Amino acid sequence: MRRLQKQAGFTLIELVVVIVILGILAVTAAPKFVDLTGDANAATLQGAKAAVETATTGVHAKSLIAGNHTALKATNPTVTVAGATIEIGSGWQNATLDNFNDLLDIEFGANEQFSSAVNGTSFFIYITGDTAPTEAAPGNCRVQYTESVDPNVKPTIDIDITGCS
Repeated sequence: MRRLQKQAGFTLIELVVVIVILGILAVTAAPKFVDLTGDANAATLQGAKAAVETATTGVHAKSLIAGNHTALKATNPTVTVAGATIEIGSGWQNATLDNFNDLLDIEFGANEQFSSAVNGTSFFIYITGDTAPTEAAPGNCRVQYTESVDPNVKPTIDIDITGCS
């Protein structure tokens, strides 16, 4: 008389089916748990900071060539960059929306990823939907350009990527 042996484990097909199901779950569920928005915003702001630094260097070079790098902001000196008239003071661009809209190839606004604001002598780039930064309360996740009043001192260009989401 032949005895039936008791099965002691899973078949290869059962194991493959379980692995496939786990793979499908991982592919569909992982993106919900891994949010890279903050990292993307921080990286974009670092690129924006580099664009502001490059524009600042270019404007200062144009001002040196034009010989108006010592002219104070109150005298309304300008330089022309890529066909746009840029208002300067002490050889550096003034913190105005028009200046930065002309200098940067970045779209700002309610339907864009980032917005811009001017407060006092500072220009800000920040995440659309956040509270607009000010010199007194610059906030997090922003780039800040602050004018210089000395032709020998470069404007301050700061970035804070803490709190980017």
